Formats: sequence, structure tokens, C-alpha cells
Amino acid sequence: MCGIAGVFSSNNSSRFTYLQIYALQHRGQESVGISSFSDGEIRTVKKAGRVLESITPEDLEKLTGRVSIGHVRYSTSGDSGGVNAQPIVRDTPFGKMAVVHNGNITNFLSLRQKAESMGITLYYNSDTELFLALLGRVEPCVIEGCDDPEKELLFAIAGVMKVVEGAYSLLFIQDGKLIACRDPYGFRPLVMGRRGDAIMFSSESCAFDIVEAEFIREVKPGEIVVVDERGVRSYEVFNGGREARCIFEFVYFSRPDSYLFGEWAYRVRKELGKRLALEDDTKADVVVPVPDSGVVPALGYSEVKSIPFELGLIRNHYVGRSFIEPTDELRNLRVLMKLSPNRAVLEGRRIVVIDDSLVRGTTSRRIVSMLRRAGAKEIHLRIASPPVVGPCFYGIDTPTKEELIANRMSLEDIARYIGVDSLRYLSLEGLRSCVDDPSLYCDACFSNEYPTRVEPLSLLRKR
Repeated sequence: MCGIAGVFSSNNSSRFTYLQIYALQHRGQESVGISSFSDGEIRTVKKAGRVLESITPEDLEKLTGRVSIGHVRYSTSGDSGGVNAQPIVRDTPFGKMAVVHNGNITNFLSLRQKAESMGITLYYNSDTELFLALLGRVEPCVIEGCDDPEKELLFAIAGVMKVVEGAYSLLFIQDGKLIACRDPYGFRPLVMGRRGDAIMFSSESCAFDIVEAEFIREVKPGEIVVVDERGVRSYEVFNGGREARCIFEFVYFSRPDSYLFGEWAYRVRKELGKRLALEDDTKADVVVPVPDSGVVPALGYSEVKSIPFELGLIRNHYVGRSFIEPTDELRNLRVLMKLSPNRAVLEGRRIVVIDDSLVRGTTSRRIVSMLRRAGAKEIHLRIASPPVVGPCFYGIDTPTKEELIANRMSLEDIARYIGVDSLRYLSLEGLRSCVDDPSLYCDACFSNEYPTRVEPLSLLRKR
């Protein structure tokens, strides 16, 4: 999923970018990086780990200049180690450039083979590098009505956008410019804000709040936005096609206080819980959320059912998110470190446990075991989204059907495996009813209805 941010025209651009990616830490915890432009040079710091523990004051002192971009990484393509940390910087026909990327290229393998056949050396095994490696090496795409002094660069970027398939929200640094673009489907969010004379971009609006910036608008699907000393210029390269915003952003990934896709994540997430309650006839003593992503739908569920909301699981906030750990072993250890049962709430009571999603089942099984040991009388697990039945090719690490528990077991078998008295999911119709216009969203992980062509599954396994 990753989080990206960028700032133009601020004497403290790298510090503002640092704060923004800190606010986006929930989107990726494997690596962090910042690039800045000053005196004709791109300077970059990137490290494994999280923002606060990895980027030092000494690092920020080196990142001078009025334009910078940053990234927190959750790997779906490329090794999870530091070698593929972003920003990625390389020489192009337009000089040295830096890029950060949120999303996943679905025709990565064929494009990589094409690049290698053209004699292009690739230094990373992440798909992000292709956005720079192919610049000026594929046919440019003329942008109608564009008389920008840098139109050759913009035509080259549009040419890469034309051949790349899949999900991408991108920020580039080129010769002191900050350039933002988004794929024609708008899979991944990208928003624009302002703080004084500074223009900012981010994956989510919550990153503007931390720097007291004003939300301006979303970058449109298929749009390129250029920010430099001449101001802000926008070019709609691809428009009028189908949008396919990721609905899983509302289920899990986005922070609940973010505004994206024209909706407040909190409102949608609470509606998921309300609709789940309307579809459920279970009786219980308390509603218990799985922190943190289960909290908001549990509030909605509790409100509709008039069952008290209680904190039956206490979260250790010094531990990161378990879903985005790269292996099952790490996810399992993270659950034990992150959550503790609250016996004062659980002992001798019938509980409805609300979680955002059920993907592999391993996390839920460990949570239920903890709740049983803490004395819960009955455990009814309610999932505020439908069964995950399709792998995501657009930026979530569920690359094979075999890993998805809903494809391997019946509802009753899943309930037995997890150890609950009953299990229910939100219906697909219920999920779709919680957004203003469901036709604008991709829900392929729940429906198996994919908006784009994808390469053979074996080629899209985590690289």
C-alpha cells in the first residue's frame, strides 16, 4: 500500500515531508526514505524501519532545498529489505530524477523484459524503477493543449503512463520541480494541499493535518500536476474512463480521520458497522472491537444494536500493524505483542467481536484464543467486509487464492478453525451501499471482478 508525500516551496520542505510520512506510517513500516533537491543535486536518505527511529536530525540537516518527496514502504513488489526502499533515483534523458510510488504495476514482468531488451540496466527488482527507466525510451504521449516549457518531459511521463498498467500514484523530483500523477483508474488515493506558499501532496489528508496544511483537492485519475517556480499547472492526460478506487482503503488501510475519494473514511467505516448490525440477529452482552481498524465499525454496530461498546482488547500502541508484516510468522508474533485481553470486560460474557476483514485467518485465531483464556462465555465474530476471495494485484499483499481462507474453507469450517461460536461477514451489497457511488470503486478482492487485465498469476507473485 505504501504512503507517499511531497512538498514544494518551503525552506523546511524535508522536515514537512518527514512529518507527513510520519502521519502515513500506518501505510508501511518496512522502510522509509526522503529525497530533496538543492543546488542542482538530489540528496537522498533511505533506511529500513520506521520514520521516528530511522530518520535522524542529522539526516534532515543534509536534506536541504525547497522541494522534497518521501515514502514509507509496504512491499508487494520487490524484496522487503532496504535495497528497494524509496525514493528511487536514477539518470534519465531529462537528468537525474527521483520517484516515489504507491501501487502495483500489473504488467511489470513484460515491461521489465521490454526494458532489458532495449538495453536498459535495472538496478532494483521493484516495479517502481520502471517509471524512470522507461522515460524517453517509449513513445511519448502528446498532451492536447499543453504548451508547457517542459512539455517534452510531460509527454515522456504520459508515454510511460500509457504503457504501464495497474495502480500508481507517483511523485517525481526533476530539476527542482515537483510532479504528481495518478493512474487513469484512480486506484490509489493522492491529495493536494497548501500551507502558506507551500504546495503539498500526500496519500491521505491526515498528513496535511500534522503540518497544519489546507486540503485543496484530489489529484484526478489520469492527471499530471506540475509545481515549480512558475506555479501549479494541471494536465488531464487520460480522462473519461472507468474509475476503480480501492474500496479496501475504507475497510482497513486509511486512517479513519482521512478524507479520500471524496468521502470521509470515518463515515464510511462506521456505516460498514451499522450495515453489518442490520444484517445480523445475534444477541450478546457487549461489542468488542479488534483495535484499531475494528473500532469505528464496532461503534456503528453498537449504536444500531444498542449493545454496549467495550474495550475487551487493549492495544499496545508501540507495536505496528500486523496485517502489513511480510510473513505469517511475523504477523503472529506481532499479534501477541500488540493485543492483551481485558478480563474486566470479557469474563463470563457473550461478546460480539468486530474486525475489519478476515484474510488468512491466523490473526483472528490467535485473538479468539486469547479471548477464550480470558473467560469469554460466547464469542461471535463479525467481519465488517465480505469474504476476501480474490487476490489483489493493485497493492495489497494477497497474491494467491490459496492464501485466502475464504477460498479454502466453508463458513462453518472457518468458524471452527478460528474457534468462535459463530461467524458472519458483511454482504457485498452491504459494503457497496456504504459508499456514495459503488460503480466508481474496485472491489475485486471481494467480488473477483477485476477492472484491468493482469499478467498470469505466477508472474505476479511477490518479487
